[in-house]
Amino acid sequence: MKSLEESVVTAMDGTNTALYPFLPYILQDLWEIGADPEIIINLICKHASDYLSLKVLDLGCGKGAVSVRIAQELNCMCHGIDAVAEFIDFASRKAIEFRVDHLCKFEVSDIRERIKTLPPYDIIILGSIGPVFGDYHSTLTSLKKCLDKEGIIIIDDGYIENNNRYTHPLILKQEVIHQQIKESGMQLIDEAIIQKEDIRKSDDFIFNRLKKRCLELSERNPDKKQLFDNYIKKQKEENNVLENKVICSAMVIKMKPG
Repeated sequence: MKSLEESVVTAMDGTNTALYPFLPYILQDLWEIGADPEIIINLICKHASDYLSLKVLDLGCGKGAVSVRIAQELNCMCHGIDAVAEFIDFASRKAIEFRVDHLCKFEVSDIRERIKTLPPYDIIILGSIGPVFGDYHSTLTSLKKCLDKEGIIIIDDGYIENNNRYTHPLILKQEVIHQQIKESGMQLIDEAIIQKEDIRKSDDFIFNRLKKRCLELSERNPDKKQLFDNYIKKQKEENNVLENKVICSAMVIKMKPG
């Protein structure tokens, strides 16, 4: 198993764990650093009912944008967990700002360990956190233990189309994902494809702010300039992948009937 620091840095498209303590500074100008809350909310509204009674688990919640927005829109309970304490502090403040702190619980923890002791939830969200739990089979097998039998899992991720020869160390072919979902005893019931133009706009917004903070850190820490330059370079590469090489979507998965 990867270390907690390595897992978090990988989720943020980094490769060097030395970046870990600098992530709060690098991402300080951003709230939405993962999945698009609107897309997630639309999928929940489509596939769930009795919103007031829903219990939502947001794993790798980052700064809580998805949980806070869900609580605000649907008036339901949301539990967000992330390994970065500064992100959780920010999420808690946002919950207060949006007047949903009575609905949102945010917690600092390693989600790989925490899911072993959680009760069942109606909705489980993995918003652009990468293969923290392993491949789809491992992920879904692990998450089934804290999913209500009628609940759904929403995974915001990217995949490579079946006829595309492109390969990526962390991104699977569409057919592989579908097969692993089936082998886990679950089924894909819906998918929201994210438009390329929307991805580009989001990438540009995030990259410009991220780059600014990395350059500031380079000036303050000249001995670590290469670390921050490499992160900027890696972000450019990953943005190119998301915008041109893969399909980005939010997939809705639930248990097979019977």
